[in-house]
Amino acid sequence: MNSQPLARLHGLVWTALLAAAVAGGAWISLPIGPVPVSLQPLFVFLAGFVLGPRQGALCVGLYVLAGALGLPVFAGGRAGLGHVLGPTGGYLFGFILSAAACGLATGGKGGPLPWLKAAGFGALALVAAYGPGVLWLRHSLGTDWPKTLAVGLVPFLPWDCLKIAAAAACYRLLSRCRLLPGSRG
Repeated sequence: MNSQPLARLHGLVWTALLAAAVAGGAWISLPIGPVPVSLQPLFVFLAGFVLGPRQGALCVGLYVLAGALGLPVFAGGRAGLGHVLGPTGGYLFGFILSAAACGLATGGKGGPLPWLKAAGFGALALVAAYGPGVLWLRHSLGTDWPKTLAVGLVPFLPWDCLKIAAAAACYRLLSRCRLLPGSRG
């Protein structure tokens, strides 16, 4: 029996599951200012680790597209193109790049992920998310750099570092159990 169609189906199921997880993570949020603290980044990082750079970016892109089309998947149940172009829009597009960055660590092949490698690619993912996020936030709010960094970067860094560690731990557990799309067994 050819396992190729089943492998593709497995990958598509993981893509849909993780896009839904990113949406669910948005509902678990704490509004602390123009950018809320949410569990979205945890699932964005996990999508990259699990699916690889291309499929991880497509997964998060699917999530952003769903929100842009009006499904209430953004933090606080928000949706629509206006939200995508609002103050947090840069972070949403940065999430796509962030998933791709985490995906470079594993290639979506279901292999091992050493902690140091996860941390390194996680740091790259943070730059990918915060770069466009902070730039767009500054542009949309019209604030200076110190204010923008104070509301759009500093409060989130410690939490997002913990989310990278949690995503790596989840990936490592899924890999050990041979449940990932690229796993054999």
